[in-house]
Amino acid sequence: MKRDLAMAFSRVTEGAALAGYKWLGRGDKNAADGAAVEVMRALLNQTEIDGEIVIGEGEIDEAPMLYIGEKVGTGGDAVDIAVDPIEGTRMTAMGQNNALAVLAAGEKGSFLKAPDMYMEKLVVGPAAKGVIDLGKSLTDNLKAVAAALDKPLDRLVVITLAKPRHEQVIAEMQAMGVRVYAVPDGDVAASILTCMPDSEVDLMYCIGGAPEGVVSAAAIRALGGDMHGRLLPRHQVKGDTAENRELGEVEISRCREMGIEPNTILTMNDMARSDNVIFAGTGITKGDLLEGITRQGNMATTETLLIRGKCRTIRRIKSTHYLDRKDEAIKDHIL
Repeated sequence: MKRDLAMAFSRVTEGAALAGYKWLGRGDKNAADGAAVEVMRALLNQTEIDGEIVIGEGEIDEAPMLYIGEKVGTGGDAVDIAVDPIEGTRMTAMGQNNALAVLAAGEKGSFLKAPDMYMEKLVVGPAAKGVIDLGKSLTDNLKAVAAALDKPLDRLVVITLAKPRHEQVIAEMQAMGVRVYAVPDGDVAASILTCMPDSEVDLMYCIGGAPEGVVSAAAIRALGGDMHGRLLPRHQVKGDTAENRELGEVEISRCREMGIEPNTILTMNDMARSDNVIFAGTGITKGDLLEGITRQGNMATTETLLIRGKCRTIRRIKSTHYLDRKDEAIKDHIL
């Protein structure tokens, strides 16, 4: 991919973040998500790429989501894209920390193609690369990571999502003496923190969304870390009710149509197959990874994390936006 595409993708996440920010604290996560989707779509369609959304939040009959298989761009390099227009819609709606707009882009065939479903994820930074195994217990993985980092367990820091499905594993980790940071949402940011030199997070474990998992895998590969994932049907995560089992069976069927078997361990290379990837993430609200948007009148400031995997370059871009000068196609969503 051309070098200047990295900056183009940063503008896409900046626009989506500004659209989400308009709905900050208003209690309507769907409106925030919808606005970010529309801006992300508009900006991608102005970018010189032959792009395809290979994993996203929606399907073609659930517009306005960026759906799997959607074509974007004006023509140019063939690019696969994994997106989450707002990673943390509830946090945006409630005015909470760590909401981001994110995307990952890679050359054709770079990313896992999978339905929008649940994924179990285990992520570590470069110093623990090669020691994780999602086929083993979480306890065994914690011990292996602690040994690789030459740390006692009571100095190990794990980040996860504060969800009912994680309550038991959180209690088990804390009983081992491990420090656990449980955040409301946002496992892309949580995953990346394992690889940032100024972060004390050693490991990320959660069951979250598959699109976020593929976006994370691209960033983690670019940063030299390691990740395992496993696609889980809904009834294995949300409870084995008749409704969840019906939805889960559809997910299983769709996985098999795409050549994937649910509950199979996916390595980082299964999810992100190339180093020639670009990750862009723009903060909507202040968080551990990025600053949030600040706005005065028609002027707003954003911070974007931009990672190019091929040369392992990490940039933090602070941008000032005059919102009344923006493209007419997105102005209504951000002003």
